Amino acid sequence: MPTLEHLDVHGLRAVVTTFRDTVAAHSGGLNRLNVYPVPDGDTGTNMARTLEAVVSEMETAPETLDATCDAISHGSLMGARGNSGVILSQILRGLATTIKSHAETTGARFADALGAAATGAYQAVLKPIEGTILTVVRESAEAARSAADDDAGLVDVIRAAREAGRASLARTPELLPVLADAGVVDAGGAGYLLLLDSALHVVDGEPLPEPDESAGPSAEAVAGVALRESSEGLDVSEQRYEVMYFLDLDDTRIDEFKESWGAIGDSIVVVGGDGLWNCHVHTNEIGAAIEAALSLDGRPREIRVTDLFSEVAEEHERRESEMTGGPHTRTRDGAGLPRVTTAVVAVCSGDGLAELFSNLRVQGIVTGGQTLNPSTAELLETVDRVNADQVIILPNNKNIIPVAEQVDALSGRTVRVVPTVSMPEALAALVVYDPESDADDNVSEMTEAVASVTTGEVTRAVRDTKTDIGEVAEGDWIGITRGEGIAAIAGQLTEAALTLVDGLLADGAELLTVITGLDAPEDVTSEIEGHVAAVHPEVQVEVHRGGQPLYPYLFGAE
Repeated sequence: MPTLEHLDVHGLRAVVTTFRDTVAAHSGGLNRLNVYPVPDGDTGTNMARTLEAVVSEMETAPETLDATCDAISHGSLMGARGNSGVILSQILRGLATTIKSHAETTGARFADALGAAATGAYQAVLKPIEGTILTVVRESAEAARSAADDDAGLVDVIRAAREAGRASLARTPELLPVLADAGVVDAGGAGYLLLLDSALHVVDGEPLPEPDESAGPSAEAVAGVALRESSEGLDVSEQRYEVMYFLDLDDTRIDEFKESWGAIGDSIVVVGGDGLWNCHVHTNEIGAAIEAALSLDGRPREIRVTDLFSEVAEEHERRESEMTGGPHTRTRDGAGLPRVTTAVVAVCSGDGLAELFSNLRVQGIVTGGQTLNPSTAELLETVDRVNADQVIILPNNKNIIPVAEQVDALSGRTVRVVPTVSMPEALAALVVYDPESDADDNVSEMTEAVASVTTGEVTRAVRDTKTDIGEVAEGDWIGITRGEGIAAIAGQLTEAALTLVDGLLADGAELLTVITGLDAPEDVTSEIEGHVAAVHPEVQVEVHRGGQPLYPYLFGAE
């Protein structure tokens, strides 16, 4: 194919589509490189899903330069996923905004576009950190500018940007010790270089790099840098939750918003303009992250909360396999369900719990929980498929409550939330649920039932920490109660479970509900039942198979 001296609208669309396809092909390798800012391993998937949204919007736009650039800008803003996706969206918006003003993009204009992309990326991040995608974009843009100033053509400008970007990527471990410790380079920077690879492929026919499933796409991009997959997660952030949402807020107040987030979190990226912003933060304070917008008369919507500490490999595989798929829901079609006044939609994780909830007349089940927080869209889809005009959502996890509370404003039905934070609370609420009563009456009764339950759960510690009852070592079994935190620490599962149960039953409970997880040994379950019979003979025990991951036992005492 002949070398292009200018990039017109058709070339631009080809670059973006090629970039989408290339990142999708390399997403697994990019995920394995990711160790910063949190070990969630989703950089490649988030970039790929962001680009899928961009291309989807671009394909529906007229093939004019203005319409194409507007589609790239809007699609990247609305479709951005995760920290890496939000930064990538700002890079694409910088490129599109600059290219939009010129019918044909020369080498000099492409250098201008990369410069705008770098500037926009830095402006989006409250606390820019060198050794990340920001550094790679900036140094590649500087090289492009230098080549353009020497009258280089389009191909040579792009090639100069890529060579500088490769060198910059190779230096990222020198700037970020966490990368050096893991033996990898920055995953976001490696993903960004695929944009320049895609541009050279379209402009000059240069072959695209082949995915290297053992080391990731950066193996070709980083000459002489040995990469190895990190054998274990790295504790590179103390912030547990990733909070993302779209924010309707006057542009003049966005700096105040960023400052308020700066006080409660890190990895802060805010992009957008003209009253609409895509916001991302890692924080331990979910409520404060949302209240920051409300205090400035802003309106957060499509709130997504992810527990970064508890994500597991199965979730990453699910996201990759469903990169362009629909919501991860288990929903029974309302057309085949009995008509009721008020239906219930419940979030749960585990086949046993799903079956139990269905037996308790739950019409909509959304898969989720501690290791997978469903989005507003997933809850909304399920709400819209039940056979009732009024719906109650049982979120069953504190991270999901703020997401569930957005559904009423988005649905044509009356939607209420009973703010359950555990599966035992949900079971207590469902015992008093009346499908023929209206939603508000049900909420009153169910909330009262939830208040009568004391809940606890047993899981394994993923890191060393200090608590009010002693030090926790990685691998210890810990019992956690609602409102009090860690209440039991032990080297053995049985000891932690029995200590937690004794604490839950200390205030005179009459019923102990035990929900067993995937990893609950039968002999330990029998020991719990025997212990309660011997030490708390007045307490009735009910055992249900839940099948939930990570938490062998969930308890509810009432």
